[in-house]
Amino acid sequence: MSLIGSKIAESSEIKNLVNQLTKAVQDINQNIEGPRDVDPSLEKNNKDLVDDVCNSRGRPLFYPYIGTGAGRGPYVELHDGSVKLDLINGIGIHIFGHSHPELMAATIQGALSDIIVQGNLQPNDEYLKLTRRLAEIASRNSRLKHAWLTTSGSMANENALKMARQKNSPARKVIAMKAAFAGRTTMMAEITDNPAFKQGLPDYDEVLRIPFYDRNDPQSIEKSVALFKEHVEKNKNDICAFIFEPMQGEGGYNVAPREFFIPLFEICRENNIAIWADEVQTFCRTGEFFAFETLGIGEYIDLCTVAKTLQNGATLFTEEYNPQPGLIAGTFSGSSPTLNAGLKVLDILENEGYLGPEGKIAKIHNEFIAMLNRLNETSCKGLLQDAGGMGLMVAVTPLDGTKEKMLELLKVLYKNGLMTFGCGRGPFRLRFLLPAIMSTEDIKIAEKIIEKSVLEMA
Repeated sequence: MSLIGSKIAESSEIKNLVNQLTKAVQDINQNIEGPRDVDPSLEKNNKDLVDDVCNSRGRPLFYPYIGTGAGRGPYVELHDGSVKLDLINGIGIHIFGHSHPELMAATIQGALSDIIVQGNLQPNDEYLKLTRRLAEIASRNSRLKHAWLTTSGSMANENALKMARQKNSPARKVIAMKAAFAGRTTMMAEITDNPAFKQGLPDYDEVLRIPFYDRNDPQSIEKSVALFKEHVEKNKNDICAFIFEPMQGEGGYNVAPREFFIPLFEICRENNIAIWADEVQTFCRTGEFFAFETLGIGEYIDLCTVAKTLQNGATLFTEEYNPQPGLIAGTFSGSSPTLNAGLKVLDILENEGYLGPEGKIAKIHNEFIAMLNRLNETSCKGLLQDAGGMGLMVAVTPLDGTKEKMLELLKVLYKNGLMTFGCGRGPFRLRFLLPAIMSTEDIKIAEKIIEKSVLEMA
């Protein structure tokens, strides 16, 4: 299909200039080869920058982190002169780490569009290409047929909820998991099961909860199914959707087998309840494009939300949940650079050997889990327990599993050159969003830093 903007996209002169810019950045970043300590001569300047950010936004940064804009692979350079091994990646945005040449080129190319931000009223080529590609990928193993772009995971979830409520009107309530996280808007904070994230917000009594799968409880599936049935019986015709994370993120990187979800989905089908997969964090990270593919549950999905790795947000939906005109819109659909970069992410994952049981993502997962287990069995015996997850999403329970120890360990890891984050609510866990370009050598560097940091605290 011919696209109007192809003259710019296919211009050999522009391609050469883009490649020259990308190469120039790569040349500058060549000196970033691994973790580097803070430069004492830059500490004062970095502290001033951090203080300035804190004053401007009204609250402190979690880490004294101000990036220079330079990085290479899984490593990022900060204004204090240090280089960190970045294993959180903006909480899931940078799946290919820092300064990936193909993504840089795609971003520059997108920035050459006539407009910086595209909207749903006036979309450009990038909008068309990305929506078409998302719909094509999603439809391979599900009934999902359409994609609607937006700027964040929270807004993608808001649109999914609107679709579910409109289709199943007048039903308004939602069934969600305990320990769920759905975003930061008012309604998504309601669906999120964490009181710390909604202090002072009203309770609308629109969310019903069931427990997520507990591998330590032989009756886990039966208990969740029984409570689900009870909610449906007590709220006849007033439940519009069941939202679930195929693997919980903020809640503790909890995983569940296919057998846990199927009976819940069957109840939804019997009662006209939309089945809504929140894949804002799992999208592209579990070894397939969608976690619903990894779990083999695509046939059941009515709505699916994605963001983070995509560089944009999107709501995917079946024909049955295609909303009436006017329900979902919004001025912004995404910037031209991010739309183009998101398309490039999908291309790289599919065409360069990242997906599938033998793909690069599976290899990184297995190596990283093995490394954590090895530490837990040897030098850090019993101090790094229950390593697990899916694909590039890995978590482990450190030390005694308390919030205090987990937070302290995060700061020690950061000091020693590795940046990650926490999740869960007892036990509290270290979570890693591993970059898909991580090498065996990078994992060995991570092992040394984790070992050193845990032993410092132990």
